[in-house]
Amino acid sequence: MFLDRVKISIKAGNGGKGSTSFLRTKLVANGGPDGGEGGRGGNIVFKATNELNTLYSFRFKKKFVAENGGDGAQKNQTGKTGKDEVILVPVGTVLINPKNDKIIADLSEDGQTFVALKGGVGGHGNAYYKSSVRQAPSFSQMGEVVELKEIILELKTIADVGLVGFPNVGKSTLLSVISNANPKIANYPFTTIYPNLGVCEVYGETFVIADIPGLIEGASDGAGLGHYFLKHVERVRLIVHLIDISETEGRNFIEDYKIINEELKKYDERLSKTQQIVVFSKCDLLEKQELDRKLALFTKTYGINDFLCISSYTRDGIEQLKKKVLETLKKIPIKPALDVEEFDFDKKDFSTIEITRNDDGSFVVSGGRIENLARGVIISDQYSFAYFQTKLKEMGVIDMLKEKGMKEGDTVIIKDIVFEYVE
Repeated sequence: MFLDRVKISIKAGNGGKGSTSFLRTKLVANGGPDGGEGGRGGNIVFKATNELNTLYSFRFKKKFVAENGGDGAQKNQTGKTGKDEVILVPVGTVLINPKNDKIIADLSEDGQTFVALKGGVGGHGNAYYKSSVRQAPSFSQMGEVVELKEIILELKTIADVGLVGFPNVGKSTLLSVISNANPKIANYPFTTIYPNLGVCEVYGETFVIADIPGLIEGASDGAGLGHYFLKHVERVRLIVHLIDISETEGRNFIEDYKIINEELKKYDERLSKTQQIVVFSKCDLLEKQELDRKLALFTKTYGINDFLCISSYTRDGIEQLKKKVLETLKKIPIKPALDVEEFDFDKKDFSTIEITRNDDGSFVVSGGRIENLARGVIISDQYSFAYFQTKLKEMGVIDMLKEKGMKEGDTVIIKDIVFEYVE
Protein backbone atom coordinates (compact mmCIF):
# COMPACT_ATOMS: atom_id res chain seq x y z
CA MET A 1 0.00 0.00 0.00
CA PHE A 2 1.24 3.47 -0.91
CA LEU A 3 0.70 6.18 1.69
CA ASP A 4 1.74 9.76 0.96
CA ARG A 5 -0.05 11.83 3.62
CA VAL A 6 -0.56 11.05 7.29
CA LYS A 7 -1.11 12.87 10.58
CA ILE A 8 0.87 11.66 13.58
CA SER A 9 1.34 12.67 17.20
CA ILE A 10 4.77 13.53 18.60
CA LYS A 11 5.99 14.32 22.10
CA ALA A 12 9.46 15.23 23.25
CA GLY A 13 10.69 13.87 26.57
CA ASN A 14 9.86 15.63 29.82
CA GLY A 15 12.68 17.12 31.82
CA GLY A 16 13.84 15.16 34.86
CA LYS A 17 13.08 16.54 38.31
CA GLY A 18 15.74 18.15 40.46
CA SER A 19 16.97 16.38 43.56
CA THR A 20 16.47 17.46 47.15
CA SER A 21 19.51 16.17 49.00
CA PHE A 22 21.95 17.19 51.74
CA LEU A 23 25.56 16.18 52.07
CA ARG A 24 25.93 13.33 54.54
CA THR A 25 29.36 11.87 55.23
CA LYS A 26 31.10 10.30 58.13
CA LEU A 27 32.85 13.53 59.04
CA VAL A 28 30.07 15.94 57.99
CA ALA A 29 26.88 15.42 59.96
CA ASN A 30 25.00 18.45 58.70
CA GLY A 31 26.32 19.24 55.24
CA GLY A 32 24.77 21.71 52.83
CA PRO A 33 22.36 21.02 49.97
CA ASP A 34 23.82 18.91 47.17
CA GLY A 35 20.76 17.99 45.07
CA GLY A 36 21.62 17.83 41.37
CA GLU A 37 19.75 19.10 38.30
CA GLY A 38 17.31 17.00 36.33
CA GLY A 39 18.33 15.90 32.84
CA ARG A 40 16.90 17.32 29.62
CA GLY A 41 14.28 15.24 27.83
CA GLY A 42 14.96 13.71 24.42
CA ASN A 43 14.15 15.55 21.19
CA ILE A 44 11.84 14.51 18.35
CA VAL A 45 14.03 14.33 15.24
CA PHE A 46 12.93 13.59 11.68
CA LYS A 47 15.54 12.13 9.31
CA ALA A 48 15.17 11.66 5.55
CA THR A 49 16.37 8.45 3.93
CA ASN A 50 16.44 7.06 0.41
CA GLU A 51 15.68 3.62 1.83
CA LEU A 52 11.99 4.52 2.11
CA ASN A 53 9.67 5.65 -0.69
CA THR A 54 6.32 5.70 1.11
CA LEU A 55 4.84 6.71 4.47
CA TYR A 56 3.34 3.24 4.86
CA SER A 57 5.23 2.60 8.12
CA PHE A 58 3.03 5.27 9.75
CA ARG A 59 -0.19 3.45 8.94
CA PHE A 60 -0.33 1.72 12.31
CA LYS A 61 2.16 3.54 14.54
CA LYS A 62 1.08 7.15 14.79
CA LYS A 63 2.42 8.23 18.16
CA PHE A 64 6.10 8.86 18.84
CA VAL A 65 7.48 9.79 22.26
CA ALA A 66 11.08 10.60 23.15
CA GLU A 67 12.66 9.43 26.40
CA ASN A 68 12.25 11.56 29.53
CA GLY A 69 15.26 13.10 31.18
CA GLY A 70 16.63 11.37 34.27
CA ASP A 71 16.13 12.79 37.76
CA GLY A 72 18.94 14.61 39.52
CA ALA A 73 20.75 12.88 42.36
CA GLN A 74 22.79 13.65 45.46
CA LYS A 75 26.36 14.93 45.24
CA ASN A 76 25.19 17.44 42.58
CA GLN A 77 24.76 14.71 40.00
CA THR A 78 22.78 15.79 36.95
CA GLY A 79 20.22 13.34 35.58
CA LYS A 80 20.95 11.72 32.21
CA THR A 81 19.70 13.33 29.02
CA GLY A 82 16.74 11.52 27.47
CA LYS A 83 17.31 9.59 24.24
CA ASP A 84 16.11 11.33 21.08
CA GLU A 85 13.30 9.73 19.10
CA VAL A 86 14.58 9.64 15.50
CA ILE A 87 11.76 9.19 12.98
CA LEU A 88 12.81 8.01 9.52
CA VAL A 89 10.87 9.41 6.56
CA PRO A 90 11.35 9.17 2.78
CA VAL A 91 13.36 11.85 1.01
CA GLY A 92 10.85 14.40 -0.24
CA THR A 93 8.75 14.44 2.95
CA VAL A 94 7.31 17.80 3.94
CA LEU A 95 6.35 18.48 7.57
CA ILE A 96 3.23 20.59 8.04
CA ASN A 97 1.71 22.25 11.11
CA PRO A 98 -1.97 21.16 11.02
CA LYS A 99 -3.09 24.25 12.95
CA ASN A 100 -2.16 26.69 10.21
CA ASP A 101 -1.00 24.54 7.26
CA LYS A 102 2.44 26.13 7.36
CA ILE A 103 5.38 24.09 6.11
CA ILE A 104 7.69 23.38 9.03
CA ALA A 105 10.44 21.64 7.08
CA ASP A 106 11.21 20.18 3.67
CA LEU A 107 13.41 17.10 3.94
CA SER A 108 14.61 16.96 0.34
CA GLU A 109 18.06 15.37 0.78
CA ASP A 110 19.21 11.96 1.98
CA GLY A 111 20.40 12.16 5.60
CA GLN A 112 18.84 15.58 6.22
CA THR A 113 17.50 15.99 9.76
CA PHE A 114 15.08 18.34 11.48
CA VAL A 115 14.45 18.74 15.21
CA ALA A 116 10.68 19.23 15.40
CA LEU A 117 10.37 19.27 19.21
CA LYS A 118 12.99 19.90 21.86
CA GLY A 119 12.98 17.99 25.12
CA GLY A 120 11.88 19.68 28.31
CA VAL A 121 14.52 21.25 30.53
CA GLY A 122 15.38 19.53 33.77
CA GLY A 123 14.35 20.95 37.11
CA HIS A 124 16.78 22.61 39.50
CA GLY A 125 18.05 20.67 42.48
CA ASN A 126 17.95 22.22 45.94
CA ALA A 127 21.62 23.21 45.63
CA TYR A 128 20.50 25.77 43.02
CA TYR A 129 18.32 27.59 45.57
CA LYS A 130 21.01 28.00 48.21
CA SER A 131 21.77 31.63 49.08
CA SER A 132 23.19 33.71 51.92
CA VAL A 133 19.73 33.97 53.48
CA ARG A 134 18.57 30.47 52.57
CA GLN A 135 21.31 28.11 53.67
CA ALA A 136 19.38 24.84 53.57
CA PRO A 137 16.54 24.89 50.99
CA SER A 138 14.56 21.69 51.33
CA PHE A 139 12.82 21.89 47.96
CA SER A 140 13.71 21.37 44.33
CA GLN A 141 12.05 21.90 40.97
CA MET A 142 10.07 19.56 38.77
CA GLY A 143 11.22 19.06 35.19
CA GLU A 144 9.47 20.79 32.33
CA VAL A 145 6.49 18.82 31.02
CA VAL A 146 6.14 19.15 27.25
CA GLU A 147 2.93 18.93 25.26
CA LEU A 148 1.85 16.27 22.80
CA LYS A 149 1.57 17.83 19.35
CA GLU A 150 0.25 16.77 15.99
CA ILE A 151 2.09 17.08 12.72
CA ILE A 152 1.25 16.19 9.12
CA LEU A 153 3.72 14.29 6.96
CA GLU A 154 3.27 14.66 3.22
CA LEU A 155 5.41 12.97 0.61
CA LYS A 156 6.22 14.87 -2.58
CA THR A 157 8.11 12.52 -4.87
CA ILE A 158 11.73 13.41 -5.60
CA ALA A 159 12.51 12.81 -9.26
CA ASP A 160 14.30 14.63 -12.08
CA VAL A 161 11.64 13.80 -14.65
CA GLY A 162 7.90 13.39 -14.34
CA LEU A 163 5.81 11.40 -16.83
CA VAL A 164 2.36 12.98 -17.16
CA GLY A 165 -0.62 12.28 -19.35
CA PHE A 166 -4.08 10.79 -19.41
CA PRO A 167 -4.67 7.27 -18.04
CA ASN A 168 -3.64 4.45 -20.34
CA VAL A 169 -1.43 6.50 -22.66
CA GLY A 170 1.51 4.18 -21.94
CA LYS A 171 3.39 5.88 -19.10
CA SER A 172 3.96 2.71 -17.08
CA THR A 173 5.05 0.78 -20.16
CA LEU A 174 7.47 3.54 -21.14
CA LEU A 175 8.90 3.62 -17.61
CA SER A 176 9.48 -0.13 -17.73
CA VAL A 177 11.48 0.02 -20.98
CA ILE A 178 13.68 3.03 -20.20
CA SER A 179 14.48 2.34 -16.53
CA ASN A 180 14.90 -0.36 -13.90
CA ALA A 181 11.33 0.06 -12.64
CA ASN A 182 8.78 -2.77 -12.72
CA PRO A 183 5.42 -0.99 -12.60
CA LYS A 184 2.10 -2.78 -12.74
CA ILE A 185 0.83 -2.67 -16.32
CA ALA A 186 -2.62 -3.51 -17.63
CA ASN A 187 -4.95 -2.31 -20.35
CA TYR A 188 -7.39 -0.36 -18.20
CA PRO A 189 -7.39 3.14 -16.70
CA PHE A 190 -5.73 3.88 -13.37
CA THR A 191 -3.51 0.80 -13.29
CA THR A 192 -1.04 3.16 -11.61
CA ILE A 193 -2.47 4.42 -8.33
CA TYR A 194 0.74 5.87 -6.96
CA PRO A 195 3.99 7.22 -8.45
CA ASN A 196 6.46 4.64 -9.68
CA LEU A 197 10.12 5.64 -9.65
CA GLY A 198 12.80 4.34 -11.96
CA VAL A 199 16.46 5.09 -12.61
CA CYS A 200 17.40 5.54 -16.26
CA GLU A 201 21.01 5.18 -17.43
CA VAL A 202 22.38 6.90 -20.54
CA TYR A 203 26.07 6.89 -21.45
CA GLY A 204 26.98 5.98 -17.88
CA GLU A 205 24.92 8.86 -16.44
CA THR A 206 21.62 8.47 -14.65
CA PHE A 207 18.45 10.36 -13.85
CA VAL A 208 15.37 9.50 -11.82
CA ILE A 209 12.03 9.37 -13.61
CA ALA A 210 8.58 9.13 -12.02
CA ASP A 211 5.43 7.76 -13.58
CA ILE A 212 2.78 10.12 -12.19
CA PRO A 213 -0.68 8.49 -11.95
CA GLY A 214 -2.96 9.34 -14.87
CA LEU A 215 -4.48 12.79 -14.72
CA ILE A 216 -8.01 13.60 -15.84
CA GLU A 217 -9.93 16.78 -16.47
CA GLY A 218 -10.66 18.42 -13.12
CA ALA A 219 -7.59 16.88 -11.45
CA SER A 220 -6.49 20.27 -10.10
CA ASP A 221 -9.85 20.50 -8.31
CA GLY A 222 -9.40 17.05 -6.78
CA ALA A 223 -11.19 14.94 -9.36
CA GLY A 224 -9.80 11.43 -9.45
CA LEU A 225 -7.63 12.23 -6.43
CA GLY A 226 -6.02 14.89 -8.59
CA HIS A 227 -4.33 16.80 -5.78
CA TYR A 228 -2.69 13.64 -4.49
CA PHE A 229 -1.34 12.91 -7.95
CA LEU A 230 -0.28 16.44 -8.88
CA LYS A 231 1.76 17.09 -5.74
CA HIS A 232 4.23 14.44 -6.87
CA VAL A 233 5.12 16.43 -9.98
CA GLU A 234 5.87 19.67 -8.08
CA ARG A 235 9.57 18.94 -7.65
CA VAL A 236 10.48 17.59 -11.09
CA ARG A 237 12.80 19.63 -13.29
CA LEU A 238 11.47 18.29 -16.56
CA ILE A 239 8.08 16.99 -17.66
CA VAL A 240 7.72 14.32 -20.32
CA HIS A 241 4.19 14.88 -21.60
CA LEU A 242 3.01 11.61 -23.10
CA ILE A 243 0.12 11.75 -25.60
CA ASP A 244 -1.61 8.76 -27.18
CA ILE A 245 -1.64 9.79 -30.84
CA SER A 246 -3.38 6.57 -31.90
CA GLU A 247 -6.59 7.70 -30.10
CA THR A 248 -7.45 4.04 -29.48
CA GLU A 249 -9.03 5.01 -26.15
CA GLY A 250 -11.55 7.25 -27.90
CA ARG A 251 -10.01 10.59 -26.85
CA ASN A 252 -8.84 13.48 -29.00
CA PHE A 253 -5.05 13.83 -28.85
CA ILE A 254 -5.22 17.58 -29.62
CA GLU A 255 -7.57 18.18 -26.67
CA ASP A 256 -5.55 15.85 -24.40
CA TYR A 257 -2.48 18.09 -24.65
CA LYS A 258 -4.50 21.20 -23.81
CA ILE A 259 -6.40 19.66 -20.89
CA ILE A 260 -3.33 18.27 -19.10
CA ASN A 261 -1.49 21.57 -19.36
CA GLU A 262 -4.50 23.46 -18.04
CA GLU A 263 -4.67 21.13 -15.03
CA LEU A 264 -0.98 21.63 -14.30
CA LYS A 265 -1.37 25.41 -14.49
CA LYS A 266 -4.48 25.50 -12.33
CA TYR A 267 -2.80 23.40 -9.66
CA ASP A 268 0.39 25.46 -9.56
CA GLU A 269 1.38 28.27 -11.92
CA ARG A 270 5.02 27.20 -11.60
CA LEU A 271 4.24 23.79 -13.10
CA SER A 272 3.09 25.39 -16.34
CA LYS A 273 6.54 26.96 -16.62
CA THR A 274 8.40 23.68 -16.08
CA GLN A 275 10.08 22.65 -19.31
CA GLN A 276 8.34 19.88 -21.24
CA ILE A 277 9.25 17.32 -23.85
CA VAL A 278 6.20 16.34 -25.88
CA VAL A 279 6.18 12.64 -26.72
CA PHE A 280 3.61 10.86 -28.87
CA SER A 281 3.10 7.23 -27.89
CA LYS A 282 1.71 4.19 -29.71
CA CYS A 283 2.95 5.57 -33.04
CA ASP A 284 3.32 2.00 -34.35
CA LEU A 285 -0.48 1.70 -34.49
CA LEU A 286 -0.76 4.32 -37.27
CA GLU A 287 0.19 4.23 -40.94
CA LYS A 288 2.91 6.75 -41.81
CA GLN A 289 0.54 8.94 -43.81
CA GLU A 290 -1.96 9.15 -40.96
CA LEU A 291 0.80 9.78 -38.42
CA ASP A 292 2.24 12.62 -40.51
CA ARG A 293 -1.23 14.16 -40.88
CA LYS A 294 -1.79 14.17 -37.14
CA LEU A 295 1.66 15.57 -36.38
CA ALA A 296 1.07 18.38 -38.87
CA LEU A 297 -2.29 19.13 -37.24
CA PHE A 298 -0.64 19.32 -33.80
CA THR A 299 2.03 21.71 -35.09
CA LYS A 300 -0.60 23.89 -36.77
CA THR A 301 -2.75 24.00 -33.62
CA TYR A 302 -0.05 24.76 -31.05
CA GLY A 303 2.91 25.95 -33.10
CA ILE A 304 5.05 23.14 -31.67
CA ASN A 305 7.29 21.09 -33.94
CA ASP A 306 9.82 19.90 -31.37
CA PHE A 307 8.45 16.52 -30.31
CA LEU A 308 9.28 12.84 -30.40
CA CYS A 309 7.37 9.82 -31.69
CA ILE A 310 7.87 6.51 -29.90
CA SER A 311 6.57 3.02 -29.52
CA SER A 312 7.29 1.24 -26.26
CA TYR A 313 6.20 -2.00 -27.92
CA THR A 314 8.68 -1.86 -30.82
CA ARG A 315 11.20 0.31 -28.91
CA ASP A 316 11.23 2.84 -31.77
CA GLY A 317 12.38 6.27 -30.56
CA ILE A 318 13.24 5.08 -27.04
CA GLU A 319 16.99 5.73 -27.25
CA GLN A 320 16.41 9.15 -28.79
CA LEU A 321 14.06 10.01 -25.93
CA LYS A 322 16.57 8.94 -23.27
CA LYS A 323 19.33 11.02 -24.86
CA LYS A 324 17.09 14.06 -25.26
CA VAL A 325 15.99 13.89 -21.63
CA LEU A 326 19.59 13.66 -20.38
CA GLU A 327 20.77 16.53 -22.60
CA THR A 328 17.85 18.71 -21.50
CA LEU A 329 18.37 17.97 -17.80
CA LYS A 330 22.00 19.14 -18.01
CA LYS A 331 20.72 22.61 -18.91
CA ILE A 332 18.14 22.80 -16.11
CA PRO A 333 19.24 23.71 -12.55
CA ILE A 334 18.19 21.66 -9.53
CA LYS A 335 14.94 22.94 -8.07
CA PRO A 336 15.38 24.52 -4.64
CA ALA A 337 13.63 23.12 -1.59
CA LEU A 338 10.10 24.33 -0.94
CA ASP A 339 9.69 27.69 0.75
CA VAL A 340 9.57 27.29 4.50
CA GLU A 341 8.18 30.22 6.44
CA GLU A 342 10.36 30.75 9.45
CA PHE A 343 8.45 30.28 12.66
CA ASP A 344 8.95 28.29 15.83
CA PHE A 345 6.69 25.22 15.82
CA ASP A 346 8.10 24.34 19.25
CA LYS A 347 8.03 27.84 20.74
CA LYS A 348 7.91 27.70 24.51
CA ASP A 349 6.18 30.40 26.51
CA PHE A 350 8.21 31.69 29.45
CA SER A 351 6.98 35.29 29.47
CA THR A 352 3.19 35.63 29.53
CA ILE A 353 1.07 36.28 32.62
CA GLU A 354 -2.73 36.24 32.38
CA ILE A 355 -5.31 36.89 35.08
CA THR A 356 -8.97 35.89 34.81
CA ARG A 357 -11.80 35.62 37.32
CA ASN A 358 -14.15 32.71 37.89
CA ASP A 359 -17.89 33.06 38.51
CA ASP A 360 -17.32 32.34 42.21
CA GLY A 361 -15.02 35.36 42.50
CA SER A 362 -11.72 33.46 42.67
CA PHE A 363 -8.77 34.67 40.59
CA VAL A 364 -6.91 32.44 38.14
CA VAL A 365 -3.31 33.27 37.25
CA SER A 366 -1.94 31.52 34.15
CA GLY A 367 0.62 31.94 31.40
CA GLY A 368 3.99 30.50 30.52
CA ARG A 369 5.99 32.54 33.03
CA ILE A 370 3.75 31.50 35.90
CA GLU A 371 3.65 27.83 34.92
CA ASN A 372 7.44 27.76 34.74
CA LEU A 373 7.64 29.25 38.25
CA ALA A 374 5.02 26.87 39.66
CA ARG A 375 7.17 23.86 38.74
CA GLY A 376 9.36 24.62 41.73
CA VAL A 377 6.64 24.96 44.35
CA ILE A 378 6.00 22.42 47.08
CA ILE A 379 2.99 23.63 49.07
CA SER A 380 3.84 21.48 52.10
CA ASP A 381 7.26 23.10 52.39
CA GLN A 382 7.06 26.51 54.07
CA TYR A 383 10.34 27.65 52.55
CA SER A 384 9.30 26.61 49.07
CA PHE A 385 5.97 28.39 49.36
CA ALA A 386 7.63 31.47 50.84
CA TYR A 387 10.03 31.52 47.86
CA PHE A 388 7.03 31.28 45.56
CA GLN A 389 5.27 34.21 47.20
CA THR A 390 8.41 36.32 47.03
CA LYS A 391 8.77 35.64 43.30
CA LEU A 392 5.11 36.56 42.73
CA LYS A 393 5.76 39.95 44.29
CA GLU A 394 8.97 40.46 42.34
CA MET A 395 7.21 39.60 39.06
CA GLY A 396 4.42 42.09 39.81
CA VAL A 397 1.70 39.44 39.96
CA ILE A 398 0.37 40.62 43.34
CA ASP A 399 0.04 44.19 42.03
CA MET A 400 -1.70 42.90 38.89
CA LEU A 401 -4.17 40.96 41.04
CA LYS A 402 -4.90 44.04 43.13
CA GLU A 403 -5.56 46.02 39.96
CA LYS A 404 -8.11 43.36 39.03
CA GLY A 405 -9.86 43.89 42.37
CA MET A 406 -8.27 41.29 44.65
CA LYS A 407 -8.90 41.89 48.37
CA GLU A 408 -7.83 40.12 51.54
CA GLY A 409 -9.53 36.75 51.86
CA ASP A 410 -9.95 36.23 48.09
CA THR A 411 -8.95 32.88 46.61
CA VAL A 412 -6.11 32.72 44.09
CA ILE A 413 -5.57 29.68 41.83
CA ILE A 414 -2.26 29.03 40.07
CA LYS A 415 -2.25 25.66 38.29
CA ASP A 416 -2.82 23.13 41.12
CA ILE A 417 -1.97 25.67 43.82
CA VAL A 418 -4.92 27.25 45.64
CA PHE A 419 -4.36 29.78 48.42
CA GLU A 420 -6.11 32.62 50.22
CA TYR A 421 -4.65 36.08 49.91
CA VAL A 422 -3.66 37.68 53.21
CA GLU A 423 -2.26 41.22 53.52
